[in-house]
Amino acid sequence: MQTSNADWITTKELAEIKGVSERAVRKAISNNKYVIRKCSKSYEILVTSLEENVREKITASKENLPQVTNNSYIVPEIQKKLALAKYDLIKKWDEFRKDKKNKTIAGKDFLDAYNHNCICEELFNVVGKVAIGTIYEWHKKLRTYNDDWHCLINNYTFGEKTRKTLMKPEEEAEFLKNLLHPNQLNIGKAIKLTKLALTQRGFKNLCCDLTYRRFANNYKNEHYNTWVEAREGNKALHDKVLPYITRDISKLEVGDVLIGDGHRLSFFVKHPYTGKPIRPMMVAYQDWKSGGFVGFEIMLEENTQCIASALRNAIINLGKVPKFVYQDNGKAFKAKYFIENGLSGLFTNLGIQPVYAKPYNAKAKPIERLFRELQDSCEVLLPSYTGTSIIKKPAPLKRNEKLHKSLYKVNVPTLEQVVNFIGNWVQKYHYEQPCPHIAGETIGKVLESGKGEGVNIETLDDLMMVREIKKIYRNGILFLKNNYYDEALFGYKKEVIIKYSLFNLSSIKVYKLNGEFICEAKRIEPIHPLANYLGEVKDIEELKQKTRIKKKLEKQTEQEYINQIKRNQVHTPLLTMDLIEKQKEDEINDFKLAIKEEIQADDFNGCFNTRFEKYEYLMKQDKLTKKEQEWILEYKSTSEYEQIYGDDNKEVFNA
Repeated sequence: MQTSNADWITTKELAEIKGVSERAVRKAISNNKYVIRKCSKSYEILVTSLEENVREKITASKENLPQVTNNSYIVPEIQKKLALAKYDLIKKWDEFRKDKKNKTIAGKDFLDAYNHNCICEELFNVVGKVAIGTIYEWHKKLRTYNDDWHCLINNYTFGEKTRKTLMKPEEEAEFLKNLLHPNQLNIGKAIKLTKLALTQRGFKNLCCDLTYRRFANNYKNEHYNTWVEAREGNKALHDKVLPYITRDISKLEVGDVLIGDGHRLSFFVKHPYTGKPIRPMMVAYQDWKSGGFVGFEIMLEENTQCIASALRNAIINLGKVPKFVYQDNGKAFKAKYFIENGLSGLFTNLGIQPVYAKPYNAKAKPIERLFRELQDSCEVLLPSYTGTSIIKKPAPLKRNEKLHKSLYKVNVPTLEQVVNFIGNWVQKYHYEQPCPHIAGETIGKVLESGKGEGVNIETLDDLMMVREIKKIYRNGILFLKNNYYDEALFGYKKEVIIKYSLFNLSSIKVYKLNGEFICEAKRIEPIHPLANYLGEVKDIEELKQKTRIKKKLEKQTEQEYINQIKRNQVHTPLLTMDLIEKQKEDEINDFKLAIKEEIQADDFNGCFNTRFEKYEYLMKQDKLTKKEQEWILEYKSTSEYEQIYGDDNKEVFNA
């Protein structure tokens, strides 16, 4: 009758149960007290041959063994397969050495053949190479757990494990206060500060540093959202923890949506006015479908003019007006020029719906990845490259790098050269890259397949003109800290509508509120403060021209005023409307004479402001020259003489 492994017990186990030494058990075996069998270098004793009280202890100990079959977790299939393969390997190993005289050597021979993949190939493919000690360990587990294969499952590789810490609640609270601080203390410093604070409060027998560190790592892994929010803030929570939204670009067409943003270029250019090196600003628009640049503009700073020029270039290159513009939430992109400006903004005129990204959410704008590509493959090629950060600064720009500075002379390009260089990079490199949204196609091909029929540039420029309501001051219209003036604006004080283009600010068009065109006012340029003495010929001529215009407008105003007075004198003899029927002829004559004020001056210099002043002066003279008499006859034939003096004076003069 065969017995199972559960019916046998080792000498060591029996010694522990009886509370004696293992030597005492072996002495009992030598006295033939128990039924035994040889097992490797030791002996195993048949349980039924033991004393009754010992058998009861063995049975009780087996009942208290941990249960491995009732797992509270789901065992992965791969672990089940591995455990069954181990069980089969142990059975084959045990069967191979069963009838052998020296079971130890037999077990080693079997394992050598197995590890060289000579036998049990299927088991070797699952379990792999095994050491002799591992075989004995698995064999012991099967004996301990009554030949249950579940004991061979690697529990440490899976399943929910309960982590308990030896830290006291006060220790946890103080430690978390230091860990969850926005100053982002590292774990080592947080441990030291926690122990210092607890020691000062009278706590003793604190846990070791390793326990604190294990607690911190466990807390971070189990409460990563709280860890990030407390230490790094809400933006880091959005960037690292919260789930993101995936967009389906296949539902868009080329030209439906343009993405716009600004980017500070990482190289120097020459300032167009001062010649000093400066890092310019680039505003670009990207087609969302193809992922390629469709228009850009480079200026010294990101402003409304730079954005409008980039959008204009994008529309011309695309051959059509986009339906939507998804762009940055910056101040320049939300200027009144684009949205609303009293009448209507640029987007309304072009029929574009603007969409603005959330502030400080760069991942929502795909053009940021395109700017990174521009940095890595285009900006680094320029000789005036400055690097994207202090760490990536080129060696010639660092301190005390005399060799690099002598070998690499910095050649600062102009704005025009940079625009041409980036334009060539877009055409020859960028458009040849694979399209990120259409497999097997390049960016240039996808963009070319969706271009429109083209746009009328003159109509586009007219639509891109801004409309604003302005007031007229002494020097005309004040706009963008400059005065715009034309003679047609002289004397007009009502509000007007101006239209201007950001691409040409040398003049603006002025309209009345009803849409009637008034003039095209030009920008007034300041002149030299001492043009007649220190200025050039151009400065002197500008001064004369401005002075001539001022005198012309002055005479024009005086003449209009005099004509207005004369019209009122002829057609409205009295300013009052009281008792018109009782007015006498003498009162009317007195009123006419009062209006004709005599201009008398002792030091008269021979200059007259008006023609009737000269006429009255000559009429009072006793002697007149022939030239003066001819002038009087000529003046009497004019309409001015008829309006002022009338028929009565003519009769008196003829008499």
